[in-house]
Amino acid sequence: MNKAKLGWAGLGNMGKAMAENLLKAGYELTVFNRNREKEQELIALGASSAANLQDLTSTCDVVFSMLSDDHAVKEVYQDLLTNSAPGKLLIDMSTVAPETSRYLAALAHEKQARFLEAPVSGSVKPAQDGTLIILAAGEKEDYQKAEPFFDVLGKLSLFLGPAGAGSSAKVAINYLLAVNIQAVAETVLFAESNGISKEDMLTIINEGACGNGIIKLKTQSILKDEYPAAFALKYIVKDLKLAQGAGLKSPLSVPLLKSFSDAQAEGLGDEDLMAVIKHLRS
Repeated sequence: MNKAKLGWAGLGNMGKAMAENLLKAGYELTVFNRNREKEQELIALGASSAANLQDLTSTCDVVFSMLSDDHAVKEVYQDLLTNSAPGKLLIDMSTVAPETSRYLAALAHEKQARFLEAPVSGSVKPAQDGTLIILAAGEKEDYQKAEPFFDVLGKLSLFLGPAGAGSSAKVAINYLLAVNIQAVAETVLFAESNGISKEDMLTIINEGACGNGIIKLKTQSILKDEYPAAFALKYIVKDLKLAQGAGLKSPLSVPLLKSFSDAQAEGLGDEDLMAVIKHLRS
């Protein structure tokens, strides 16, 4: 058993997989989720359950959070930092605005706690496989303390600078993700309208210089026209809004956000972001 006592708040699809990897690596892990039912599988694997968020920080050396949005993260941090002992390290791995990460860093400093932001690039499968890319920012000494945990959770971690830098990198890479998804959807539909099957068009893409990892990953979904959520479309809408809030004003950004927002408005928000092709087709 590794010596550090770890806490984890937020057991969605990503958080649960990541917490499980820390548990399998031999760390003593205490978890908390508002829906306590989501804790049960990890408890069966040896995790403990915290009575509340304050209990999480009082009993653990390092506390991770992986939550849905800025509001949830701010709310959870208010509780985590209530009566927190000085020196506790809090690591937020959620995708939030850079300004939110800077706010959390200031709040932690006020409470004499340590703070590191560490959003991730990758979806559920890389989270399960421990092959995420971790975009850390804060104080270098806190990053160095967290590196053994990041080695379990990801294939690569980068220290990018002061708080806010990790979130800036995350919304930037997710903008590129959205561009790729929109582009392949438009390309396949355009090809089909000119008599080229999606099977043939995707072969042309994937076997040529325009192919990339994300398109190959989404190929089977496009061929089957089935879009179970690896990364829900509603979250790319959120992230594109975060990018615009952080200053993104590129020519593609406005119509791109509109496309995914319109898809969400049509009821596709809980499907994979590749389901934008269904919106574009209609």
